[in-house]
Amino acid sequence: MFVPLHDGVPMRFIRVAYVTYALIAICIVLRLMLMHWTSEASEIAVMAGFGTIPAVLFGEAQLPPELLRAPPWLTLMTGIMLHASFAHLIGNMLFLWVFGDNVEDAMGHLRFLVFFLLCGMAGALLHALMNPESEQPLIGASGAISGVIASYLMLYPRVRIWGLAFKWIPLHIPAMYALGAWILFQLLSALFDQQGAVGWWAHLGGLGAGAALTPLLIRRELRLFGRVVRGKP
Repeated sequence: MFVPLHDGVPMRFIRVAYVTYALIAICIVLRLMLMHWTSEASEIAVMAGFGTIPAVLFGEAQLPPELLRAPPWLTLMTGIMLHASFAHLIGNMLFLWVFGDNVEDAMGHLRFLVFFLLCGMAGALLHALMNPESEQPLIGASGAISGVIASYLMLYPRVRIWGLAFKWIPLHIPAMYALGAWILFQLLSALFDQQGAVGWWAHLGGLGAGAALTPLLIRRELRLFGRVVRGKP
């Protein structure tokens, strides 16, 4: 629906968004490893062992004992870094590249990392709660990046973003319109695309977590929607 390309917001507090770039690098390396160093069956096994499977998370199903896997609760985090395809990866990383550095700038490196992981875990948990009997693994950073989008929208609603609508129509519009439309699309998809292969509820869980955590984690002197909030120093 909308692919961001550039926002042009300068850094104010940090010189380099180390955490954002490290997260992008980790996701790319893991995708390359899955693509080149394992068979298709092994790739599926890795996704099953480290992705969030709701039925396994809630104890309604079990994975084969010989399968290499993370503890069910830990898959809420490990699944964030895995992606099913390069299309899945590139879509997520574009959003993180454009918006992640400014949110990291607003929070600081460590708080941003905690924020990113908590948003991803909240997204995976909401997905599991809405699909408790599902035995399909949820993977991808979409929930975490949805939290980043919520935070960016709260911090920079009037910044104009360059992007592509419907993959080819160039736009240069305020974040409140571009990201607001993106959020509305996630909500409608979660409500009406019940049989879809996309974890829409994970996106909404990440959005909610991002909106709740942003006022608690941003620097004290920053504003949300033009109003001063009491963030961390």
